[in-house]
Amino acid sequence: MTAFDYVIVGAGSAGCVLANRLSEDGSASVLLLEFGGSDRSVLIQMPSALSIPMNMAKYDWSYETEPEPHLGGRRLHTPRGKVLGGSSSINGMVWVRGNPYDFDDWEAQGARGWGYRHVLPYFRRADGHDEGDPRYRSAEGNQRNRYGTLANPLHHAWLAAARQAGYPATSDYNGYQQEGFGRMGMSVHRGRRWSTANAYLRPALGRANLSVLTGARATRIVFEGRRASGVAYLRGGAAQVAQARREVLLCGGPINSPQLLKLSGIGPAAELRPLGIDVVADRPGVGENLQDHLEFYFQIACREKVTLYSVMNPWAKAAIGARWLLRHDGLGATNHFESCGFIRSRAGVRYPDIQYHFLPLAVTYDGSALASGHGFQAHVGPMRSKSRGTVTLASADPLARPRIRFNYMSHPDDWTEMRACVRLTREIFAQPAFDRFRGRELQPGAAVESDAAIDDFVRAKVESAYHPSCSCRIGRADDPMAVVDPECRVIGVAGLRVIDSSIMPSVTTGNLNAPTIMLAEKGADHVRGREMLPAADAPVYDAPNWRTAQR
Repeated sequence: MTAFDYVIVGAGSAGCVLANRLSEDGSASVLLLEFGGSDRSVLIQMPSALSIPMNMAKYDWSYETEPEPHLGGRRLHTPRGKVLGGSSSINGMVWVRGNPYDFDDWEAQGARGWGYRHVLPYFRRADGHDEGDPRYRSAEGNQRNRYGTLANPLHHAWLAAARQAGYPATSDYNGYQQEGFGRMGMSVHRGRRWSTANAYLRPALGRANLSVLTGARATRIVFEGRRASGVAYLRGGAAQVAQARREVLLCGGPINSPQLLKLSGIGPAAELRPLGIDVVADRPGVGENLQDHLEFYFQIACREKVTLYSVMNPWAKAAIGARWLLRHDGLGATNHFESCGFIRSRAGVRYPDIQYHFLPLAVTYDGSALASGHGFQAHVGPMRSKSRGTVTLASADPLARPRIRFNYMSHPDDWTEMRACVRLTREIFAQPAFDRFRGRELQPGAAVESDAAIDDFVRAKVESAYHPSCSCRIGRADDPMAVVDPECRVIGVAGLRVIDSSIMPSVTTGNLNAPTIMLAEKGADHVRGREMLPAADAPVYDAPNWRTAQR
């Protein structure tokens, strides 16, 4: 077959959800195109191996930013999944929906029908979790997630230190109250990474009306006039076209979606015409508004040999891997981010704008640099940076990498928030709960105290949390900078939608896999023309003193 009702580009966090939902009643034929290949690798499926696939060219697009002018010209790694499951097959598996106020803010920015009351039912439809308040949670969803065991004593020290510092505890940061410290959820089921390939695509592969092509690189959207009629792609060196009788659904993510739109003539005319690309729709917002989360690793030496450093040698790793292969449990079955925190940086901030991931090991996220002894760390960073970046074309060649520039730390408020991250984290680690464990401060270092010293540290050491988003944002149809309308339809053309994290108007408070899956669940109902799930009326936590106090 070369003609299908729907052609989906990208088998990632959103594309796998759409492939499942659009094919489930058997009434429509669906083609899912993915440039990457199989996700059936121990390195992907074993949760504790998370740092490996995100640094392998086989599974990662290997993008990096242009030199970032406010970070000393550094180029930062921007991993994006190139495999079935997309970035859900190479990410850290952390399950964070975002704060309810994030979605109300989306609606205020023109994303009508995307307020918290509208999206909560779709989080519940996606979510498969055995604990929690049923007003917020469901045990029935495809996307299974769970809590870790908190077997390492350092997790308990972290949670106790937060209480001693005056912060609240939260039993479910994905439910009523995000603010506070508690257990962190992970997308792990039966000891395996529960990517959208496992959760959504694999259960649908036996359907006669769903076709999946791997090794297929989309090069442009084909138009008849101003209507999308198919997708041109390369596979095995041959140029082919998949025709879409109803719609083309673009799920390439915040880097590849704007790139493909621009290659197809949808984007800023001033950028496309000099490259010889015929303009189908002059949409200046395509590739603009790019956002991300930055973070750094606050590292402390540990006086007791209780950290994961004990199992960082080859023999211990082999034993962990063997146990996982045999039983799918033990240290191989966790991402080790089992406790967390969400706090406000200062008085007058209504809801959390700083996130913590605690890890009982001192190491870089990608595993490239390990401390020389026992240590622990908190990954910490601001949630609502005011900096904005761009995704632009380097050329009209569809195989050329796009230019990615986040303009990290280009707004003065970002520096204020980063300084708060250093000082507030240092205060937590200084609490009595850490007295028996606390050694010297490895990073930033005790001497990093002044604003200037903190700024120098941030400039040299801050890293992406790997949450790019917002480069094709939802908005009103009359908003010149909006790319898609509230039903995810690309403004100015027909038969084309974008459904992935690029359509977020602003980045959410936390990791992005959960809200991306929600986007796809809701987007699938828009595509099918179904009535939306009934709006929810679940209450939302407000810190009673947020106007006058930081905690």
